[in-house]
Amino acid sequence: MKLIFSFLTAFFLFFQSDFDALRNSYEKANSSTANTQSFIDIAEKQTGSDAVTNGYKAAAKIMEAKIVTKNRKALVKSGATSLESIIKSNPNNAELRVIRMSVQENIPKIVGYRGSLKDDKTFLLNNYSKQNAALKTYIKKFATQSKTMTDAEKAMLK
Repeated sequence: MKLIFSFLTAFFLFFQSDFDALRNSYEKANSSTANTQSFIDIAEKQTGSDAVTNGYKAAAKIMEAKIVTKNRKALVKSGATSLESIIKSNPNNAELRVIRMSVQENIPKIVGYRGSLKDDKTFLLNNYSKQNAALKTYIKKFATQSKTMTDAEKAMLK
């Protein structure tokens, strides 16, 4: 049974685009250390240099601090600096805002990287209708588990 499941999973992932695999892996990354490591591995293998791919790579650096014992502060600082730079260059990219918002929601408060939560939430709510169907679905999925969005705000995403 495990062999069949493994085969089906491999078959599915083979025909899935690299970007979809990256996005799907990111969605699950916070649920376990194994999923975090899997996301980091997928992000490192990405060859694209577009803003969104680089945003996920920056998030992977930040998340790596969660599973390593050395250089945690440097990883968070490097990833956060990179993510901020990418968003500054692409301020109207909703997916980058989702990435930053999810990172900031899940990073310990003591780290201090939480300054854009309200801005990102407002941006996503105001620009949701302008996104393509796939990104709308992604934003909705994120919103359902978001700690920052209220139930009323989540209901606005239809």
